[in-house]
Amino acid sequence: MNGRGGRKNPYELTDESPVYVISVAAQLSGLHPQTLRQYDRLGLVSPDRTAGRGRRYSARDIELLRQVQQLSQDEGINLAGIKRIIELENQVAALSARVAELQQAVDGAAVAMRQREAQVHASYRREVVPYQDVQQSSALVVWRPKGRRK
Repeated sequence: MNGRGGRKNPYELTDESPVYVISVAAQLSGLHPQTLRQYDRLGLVSPDRTAGRGRRYSARDIELLRQVQQLSQDEGINLAGIKRIIELENQVAALSARVAELQQAVDGAAVAMRQREAQVHASYRREVVPYQDVQQSSALVVWRPKGRRK
């Protein structure tokens, strides 16, 4: 098995758990087992494999099989187009996850920056005199050096 899902408890069933043999997956998806094999060969729906190379489908795989069937039969999209659609949807999902991860990192950095800024402000010495802007005068002063006389 390729270990999709990254479950902590190996006995916990999720949508990613590969539990259905090909005959059950075919029945649940409304497709012929040979169609599932063809989709696997084309890379449309790639189920996990047992040690003996038997296919095991997850609930997510069953949903994907239904989606492939709907796109093919109802929308008239060929299998190459469906494969590209699936690849793009997977890419969008991966990029969305990465954006969320980066946003979380940015938020964490902003919090750390505000904390460090507060520490710097707290370290200021309080006897520093605040700067006050001096009003400039419009008076003109002419300076003439006294000449040296011999």
